[in-house]
Amino acid sequence: MHRQAADFISIYKYGNRVKLIRMHPQAPDGNRRSNIRKFLHAPEQEIRKYMRIPKSFETLVDNGLIDEVLYQLMSGKEADVYVVQSKGEICCAKVYKEAGKRSFRQQTEYQEGRKGRNSRQARAIEKNSRFGREEKEGAWQNAEAVALQRLAEIGVRVPRIFNCMDGVLLMELVVDANGDAAPRLNDLTLTKAQAVEYHRLMIGQIVLMLCAGLIHGDLSEYNVLAGSDGLVIIDLPQAVDAAGNNNAARMLERDVANITAYFGRFAPELLATDYGKEIWKLYENGKLSPVTKLTGRFEQSGKPADVGGVMRDIDSARRWHELELARAKSSAIPPANQQEAGKQLFHY
Repeated sequence: MHRQAADFISIYKYGNRVKLIRMHPQAPDGNRRSNIRKFLHAPEQEIRKYMRIPKSFETLVDNGLIDEVLYQLMSGKEADVYVVQSKGEICCAKVYKEAGKRSFRQQTEYQEGRKGRNSRQARAIEKNSRFGREEKEGAWQNAEAVALQRLAEIGVRVPRIFNCMDGVLLMELVVDANGDAAPRLNDLTLTKAQAVEYHRLMIGQIVLMLCAGLIHGDLSEYNVLAGSDGLVIIDLPQAVDAAGNNNAARMLERDVANITAYFGRFAPELLATDYGKEIWKLYENGKLSPVTKLTGRFEQSGKPADVGGVMRDIDSARRWHELELARAKSSAIPPANQQEAGKQLFHY
């Protein structure tokens, strides 16, 4: 088998054997069936010769955080995931791809509202300098670890994290009832009752995340695992700050719509619900909590917008700002004239 065939192979461990689960139809020798037969019965050590181990693992190996790389679990649009052995335990390592190799688009849209570490980093990122690009990339990679930690603390079902270093996130390997890597939702065929129950659970998790100020931003059946003890949400480097991102409402509604569309394949009545708009409206009004009872219905207000009132508020804010500027310069105005200056601003 030619070494370049490694680009077309994804494998997983089954007992003491290595089994092929996916192969590109245009493999180098042009014979897909032949390649499958070869790899189904190949010794584990032979297949590992063709598996490319990321250089980013070197630091974790040197620091004793990874004992052995066992196999590649999956490849996604922003990272590759490997199953590794760390301090005697089996876990998974997510290796983030370089910015130029990621297929995840509109990264800036997701990062809006995230707090930078200091003003120097923020300026560098804004100027798109070399240092700024490095900082932006580091922030993207660290965002998932921060989000996972934050969500785990409030009870959202996400993988436990163990470490994050040099673009590698070391975390829990979510498994099914047999101890194998858990399947994604899109790999399952559900009954109607299962779909309705899973949908209810996922809506609850979305609400819990929003109560913590976060929105997944890319939630779908491909980013949820069916673990041995329930559904687990994964892939959060693009997690959105609900309060600081102008696209938050749209992203929340899209997350809910994606999940509802998937479960709606098995329980069509779910397609008539509108939890996204209902959840966001409650959040906007400060009425959303993890125990809020949702109806799945949303009625758009027919009351016309008070444009005049909004303009008056804007004008009032502008005048208040002008007054604050005047007060800042008040040291140059004699005390007897300060009250008169304020009257002129507000046209008393």
